[in-house]
Amino acid sequence: MANQKKKKRFKVEENESISDCLERMKTEGYTPVRRSEVPVWKEENGTRTVSHQQIEFEGRRIEE
Repeated sequence: MANQKKKKRFKVEENESISDCLERMKTEGYTPVRRSEVPVWKEENGTRTVSHQQIEFEGRRIEE
């Protein structure tokens, strides 16, 4: 475990709930410290619109 990173980013996958992502973080030994949402753009007929928001968590290694 000594060679694992102290911080890691976790994206909420397409068919995954936020709770599932947080549980995945916990099983990998990380706790969430920041949540961010990034817009995902799509272009139709020359117009850019927001398709959806990509949710991403920053995790910090749990010290044991």
